[in-house]
Amino acid sequence: MEKYTEGLVSLELHHSSYTSLGPPARRMIRDTAKSLNWPKTIFLVGIPLVALFSLRWVPLRRETVWTGVIYAYLRALTVTAGYHRLWAHRSYSASTLLKLIFAIIGAGAGQDSIKKWCRDHRAHHRYVDTDKDPYSMSKGFFHAHIGWILFEKSDPIHGVLTTGRVDISDLKADPVVAWQRKHYLTLLLVAGYLFPTMLCGLVFGDYLGGFVFAGCIATAIEQQGTFCVNSVAHWYGSQPYAADKTPRDHPLTGLLTLGEGYHNFHHEFPIDYRNGVRWFDFDPTKWVIWVCAQLGLASNLRRFPENEIQKGRIQRKRQCLDQESERLNWGVPLEDLPAMEWGEYQQQTRTGCNLVVIRGVVHDVSAFVTEHPGGAAMITAAIGKDATRLFEGEVYRHSKAASNFLDTMRIAVIKPRIEGK
Repeated sequence: MEKYTEGLVSLELHHSSYTSLGPPARRMIRDTAKSLNWPKTIFLVGIPLVALFSLRWVPLRRETVWTGVIYAYLRALTVTAGYHRLWAHRSYSASTLLKLIFAIIGAGAGQDSIKKWCRDHRAHHRYVDTDKDPYSMSKGFFHAHIGWILFEKSDPIHGVLTTGRVDISDLKADPVVAWQRKHYLTLLLVAGYLFPTMLCGLVFGDYLGGFVFAGCIATAIEQQGTFCVNSVAHWYGSQPYAADKTPRDHPLTGLLTLGEGYHNFHHEFPIDYRNGVRWFDFDPTKWVIWVCAQLGLASNLRRFPENEIQKGRIQRKRQCLDQESERLNWGVPLEDLPAMEWGEYQQQTRTGCNLVVIRGVVHDVSAFVTEHPGGAAMITAAIGKDATRLFEGEVYRHSKAASNFLDTMRIAVIKPRIEGK
């Protein structure tokens, strides 16, 4: 009776806490609860949290942990090599056997069917960073990471969520894709939970640990790795190929997802079966695809022309250099300088101005006379004269750095002198 009374008091406290909120806050809570896709929320958030909490009572065995980690990466591989590079981007062709392996184990990754996953991903590429991008970073980090799944149709902040139309006729015509979609839930339960549970149970005698860690927790970790591609790799990292959109290269994401972290490259060259295009880039997925090709399980591995890849890299480097250059003082552009007659130039030097002409440009060297490494006399001797030959080698051939520094002192250009005047 005492416990029952305590429970009633607890419920009353929770109710009073809710009613104490203002109408806007209560409306937000109701709208959020109404907008949530509850089955997916329970699957992606609820089950992993319960599994983590259960670790207080379920002992972790080293062999079970390693089995879970390895199987998580195996499932991640079927998503990266299968869902992503094979079906979403058609960057290579695969045998029916390889497709079936990817479809079965990939279902165990718990990231939806091939058809749904690829449709969303193609829309992401086509409409990246717009409202038609299902996991657009323009709607915030949480939305890009997991919010777009939890709030599949609408959310309290962005309202109705739309996904742009894309062509998936090839997916509809693929019998393996159709078969996986038809049996997706069964494959998810078997490949995602039953298989790791039975494996750990039969081999290590750890059925419960196999279910909790190798099944529930490992699945959640693998899912979060993929979600990081949609969020972290659109938020932080380098952009060696293009900077007009949010995709970035993020090495840590690449480690979690077996090479999917080279996201800036991928968005520029999506048909390439490689994400890490350089030989030293960590991209195990491309290595697996290549090995499958050697075994006759894959073919038609597509590479974007190296010439075009290098163009993109060089253009981006130029853009970065231009941006850095804009922050520097290069002196007033020659076309913006006023014109000065030679006589006016000499007149100003006679009144005490420390002006020197080099290459037809008037420079005010007042602040540098006493700082000149060769001594002040070298500069004062050139004041009021054309010191071009002196500067360029008659006395000392100045460096490029000296020439750049001189440009910051220019104040005018000398008008061409007309013979006879």
